[in-house]
Amino acid sequence: MALSGKELIAYRTARFFKDGDIVNLGIGMPTKCLDHLPEGIDIWIDSENGVVGLTGAPGPDEEVNPYIVDAGGRPSTMRVGAVCFDSFRSFGFIRGGHIDTTVLGAYEVDAEGNLANWMVPGKAAAGMGGAMDLVTGSKTTIVMTTHCDKAGNPKIVQKTQMPLTGYRCVDYIVSELAVIHITPDGPVLEEISRSTTVDEVIAKTGAKLIIPEVVGYMEDVK
Repeated sequence: MALSGKELIAYRTARFFKDGDIVNLGIGMPTKCLDHLPEGIDIWIDSENGVVGLTGAPGPDEEVNPYIVDAGGRPSTMRVGAVCFDSFRSFGFIRGGHIDTTVLGAYEVDAEGNLANWMVPGKAAAGMGGAMDLVTGSKTTIVMTTHCDKAGNPKIVQKTQMPLTGYRCVDYIVSELAVIHITPDGPVLEEISRSTTVDEVIAKTGAKLIIPEVVGYMEDVK
């Protein structure tokens, strides 16, 4: 497995999806999961702007339809069987618990699974969008993130002080270094990348991790 960085994060995150799942992929890195779907896994992509059945950005030879966009306003395509609907129905669908998995980024996640991903204090923010509804209404919430920010500060902390998107909503964190499962007992280090060590992950994590006897490797999950 030669993948690393964001490609490894996307590869491992895509291994959480089950055939037939309805998945909401957030803006940015989560959309990379579409490039790494396991063979035989067919998922339905939901977007809170009112569509189920997106298939990602148009290919080089595909026509761009300006009326088909994802939640970030970027051009997308739709699969056979896709359906569009208004915002009222879209958020009813989300709040009703019909999304299997939500995947999104984060500024910080803490040991209790509290998520901060919509604004940094003191900086302008466009708004939360549908994130609050998605992390509350989805059956599973996965955070895709680099393990540390550009300054080297941990993004996985013991207790975040940032404005929350959701309270105790995160189930899994996938970074370029590790897969961490948020449990009632605390964050469990379930897997690491083959390019790192358990000690390095501990050193770069701001939360106290539970270390099981056996820690797997992200690259080995098929």
